[in-house]
Amino acid sequence: MKKFVFSVLTVLLVFALAACGNDGDKDSESKVSASSDSSSEKIKTDISSPVEIDFWHAMSGNHEIALQKITDDFNSSQEDITVKLVNQGSYDDLNTKNMAAAKAGNLPALTQAYEDWMTNYIDHDLITDLTPYVTSDEVGLSKEEVDDIVQIFREANTWDGKYYGMPFNKSTQIMYYNVDYFEEAGLNAPTTWDELRDAAEKLTTEKDGRKIVGLGLENSTSSQINQWVLQAGGNYLDEDSGKFLMNSPEGKEALEFLNGMFKDGSARLAGEDGYMSEPFARGDAAIYFGSSAGIPYVAAPAKENGVNWAAAPLPKGKQAATAFAGTNVAIFSSATDDEKLAAWEFIKFLINADNTTYWAMETGYLPVRYSALEKKEWVTFTTDHPEYGVGEKQFDAGFYDPRLAGAYELKNAVAKVIDKVFLGELTEDEGLKSAEEAANKSLKK
Repeated sequence: MKKFVFSVLTVLLVFALAACGNDGDKDSESKVSASSDSSSEKIKTDISSPVEIDFWHAMSGNHEIALQKITDDFNSSQEDITVKLVNQGSYDDLNTKNMAAAKAGNLPALTQAYEDWMTNYIDHDLITDLTPYVTSDEVGLSKEEVDDIVQIFREANTWDGKYYGMPFNKSTQIMYYNVDYFEEAGLNAPTTWDELRDAAEKLTTEKDGRKIVGLGLENSTSSQINQWVLQAGGNYLDEDSGKFLMNSPEGKEALEFLNGMFKDGSARLAGEDGYMSEPFARGDAAIYFGSSAGIPYVAAPAKENGVNWAAAPLPKGKQAATAFAGTNVAIFSSATDDEKLAAWEFIKFLINADNTTYWAMETGYLPVRYSALEKKEWVTFTTDHPEYGVGEKQFDAGFYDPRLAGAYELKNAVAKVIDKVFLGELTEDEGLKSAEEAANKSLKK
């Protein structure tokens, strides 16, 4: 399946800034080879004097606490490097501040970044090609270590054979379901679209004076329509050509499948609840499609409400397809050589098997290394809390959305049209035609 990337944040950066892995031997001693001359670029491999770098991020709550713990551990292990976390608020805030800092010439050394941000950063020479660091004999990663990074995440950080980032907080869509409702109806967790539709219909009912809907979806479902199109066997957008591909028989099948459940009342959006995790956790939905990073936000209220729940991989259509989301870490080109090396050393520490395991256990995000999945701590944790192990079962079906400039605006333009289909203002055929027009108009801006 063609793998894509899509962002959750603005790519207006392209305007704001206009002014301003191959398989091989598993020998752990050999360094990974790159497909470009950048692998031979000379880099600094030792710190000349003590250096402090800023890491701009958008983590909050327990996520920030876990990140601070990893950062403190790193700082304690170093003599000449200190990493300072700087919380920039939301992802939108982080993006805005990165834009402003780029124009002002005072960017930090290290930042979280979505892939479409990174495309614009690359276009404007703002972030560092990490390939010389990855391939360095002194400070790099072995071929085995590179291959240990989950493939879908590794590919998402590679442009023209060059590494421009490393994966950090990654998540995916999973299916939450009410165990008691399924047992009462004599149903198993659905694994296909047909089973999903059947379960949604049978589990939509009245209970204790309130309506229980079969399937609950987030308000952002229209902006995630690509996942459904890929499951139907189609494509959404070709990253290389920029051609919008959803106006197809497969796109129509995906729209009709979803819209059919909205029409017959067996599915609903979160609506005024904001996020569907709350209605699901209080027993108002039998099935809920949500982020794996949202597990803690389901677990706590569900426990309080006495809701017995579990999680499973998404049901598949003609094929399995699961969107993976989340940010990466990138080093800005404006950093000094010492700062770049310090940032690289921190990145390696941040995503090593021990720390990505700890991060996943504390936050609900996914480990970004295959070896982490085999660690005793993770195996024990996912045995006791199997919902945390669902995401990794979907790695082989994973995709990331288009990274081309304008992908965010395109996604929003298409989503507005799809919303009209769900609201009954457009037919599926009209919606597909209008979505294509909106996509093409967006890309021409």
